[in-house]
Amino acid sequence: MENSLKKPFLLAFGLVLLIALPFVSDALGYPAMTSLATRVLIYGIAAASLNLVLGYGGMVSFGHAAFFGLGGYVVGILYQHYTQDDLFLGLIPGSNQLLVTLPLAVLVSGVMAAIIGGLSLRTGGVQFIMITLAFAQMLFFLFVSLKTYGGDDGLIIRRTNELPGLNMRDKQTIYYVCLAITVLFFFLMWRMVNSRFGNVLVGLRQNQRRMAALGLPAYRYKLVAFIISGMGAGLAGCLMANFLRFASPDMVHWTKSGELMIMVVLGGVGTLYGPLIGAGAFIVLESILASWTEYWQLAFGFILLVVVLYTNGGIQALLKRIGGRSA
Repeated sequence: MENSLKKPFLLAFGLVLLIALPFVSDALGYPAMTSLATRVLIYGIAAASLNLVLGYGGMVSFGHAAFFGLGGYVVGILYQHYTQDDLFLGLIPGSNQLLVTLPLAVLVSGVMAAIIGGLSLRTGGVQFIMITLAFAQMLFFLFVSLKTYGGDDGLIIRRTNELPGLNMRDKQTIYYVCLAITVLFFFLMWRMVNSRFGNVLVGLRQNQRRMAALGLPAYRYKLVAFIISGMGAGLAGCLMANFLRFASPDMVHWTKSGELMIMVVLGGVGTLYGPLIGAGAFIVLESILASWTEYWQLAFGFILLVVVLYTNGGIQALLKRIGGRSA
């Protein structure tokens, strides 16, 4: 009974802290903390999306940056056509409205995920990893070659997409919008992983042949999970492009996929809130270590090794063990 009450209490306490964070950071004289927390929320969504296929479905996708970057470029391309007052491909008008760009970014990322997943899921193991990586790199070089949309330099979004009734130029407002979307996203993830669909994904990860023998279409379930995962990454990319007011090919590069995978591993593979915790740990460590040395990746690598070898499940598992002992 005590454990069943502890988890909702901790979630509510964490949410209160996140709501109060901008006021606390201003009071302490560190307004940049709000921007740092906004990045954590956005990357938390992207990492949790990857974790759906990696942690629950057992699909090691090394090309999830494709959907993350695609979501960002949808925002940038629509904004450019909005400022130029012309049509994309002669058909689609530009827009600077978040209620337009966000659903469209999710939709485009989902369609691309369906194409990539439909082909790559016919393989498995190392072949699956390399095919997803190859598709992501194809998109990377595509955006690099599109000089109309900035090429190597990327796209500058001079103003954050507008949301009726809110001042989206204010960093605190953007933070609360991202926080609301993050809460809704993780609620949907919780419902999904605790549903029959989530149970089937876990079963496929553990023993695909046995699940197929039960009459469950493994390919179909994995494809749906891959599409949902791509849509989540596209959502995060849309929010990041609005936050940075910039979209570039770096969002699509394979190193971004590696960063998302590190966040999942740091927080805890196959856990609900682990990717969010991992995103926070990654960004905070990156900020601290980079301020000490230009070789921060070396120190970060040692920390990652310690987490992988000795926490037995990432930071979330470590926190659970500490909480259990203290109780």
